[in-house]
Amino acid sequence: MRILLIEDDAILGAAVRDQIISDGHSIDWVQRLDSAVSAIAAVAYDLILLDLMLPDGRGLPFLRHMRNQGKSTPVIILTALDQVSDRIEGLNAGADDYLVKPFDLSELSARIGSVARRYNGNPNPVIILGDFHIDLAAHSIHRGNKPVVLTVREWALLDVFLSRPGHIFTRAQLEDKLYSFDAEVESNAIEVHISRLRKKLGAGVIETERGLGYRLVRT
Repeated sequence: MRILLIEDDAILGAAVRDQIISDGHSIDWVQRLDSAVSAIAAVAYDLILLDLMLPDGRGLPFLRHMRNQGKSTPVIILTALDQVSDRIEGLNAGADDYLVKPFDLSELSARIGSVARRYNGNPNPVIILGDFHIDLAAHSIHRGNKPVVLTVREWALLDVFLSRPGHIFTRAQLEDKLYSFDAEVESNAIEVHISRLRKKLGAGVIETERGLGYRLVRT
């Protein structure tokens, strides 16, 4: 997933960024709402992590404006405001989840996965793909009793394909999902990751649609 983090606390922001990267997602981190507006205009994010108290304004009006514009990107609020009334206000403004600081980073990972699965229409973290048993929450794949080990990038790529089985993704779209603004991307990076996934999951799992892109074969 490509995630936008809107958080002005440098220490917390760095910790969240590192956690999300270790989970196999790409992340863009901004510390102001005006930067967030520019980021959203440029990238179709899969999920937004939103602090409510920022140097140039509050997060709730920003969230309401997003929803009023018809933007359905899932949003998880990260805030120190812990009153029940604050949570109700955040959820009523259009947030999908609400996490009070300080929080455990592993809980954040679990909530990101849960919200993403709901938006993809399959809240079950377990997916059967041919002979493979995929547990998205545990980041594990087994073929029978034998585990299949994927790198962080391979997991991220597979996660994109699993979000929309049968959908054709262009190379540019896959790069957009896997890499943040400041990442240096080799011209053949996507092809390399797909080649490695095919070796581990089978050549027929991901098909190349010539001139269009790649898709996960429905099984």
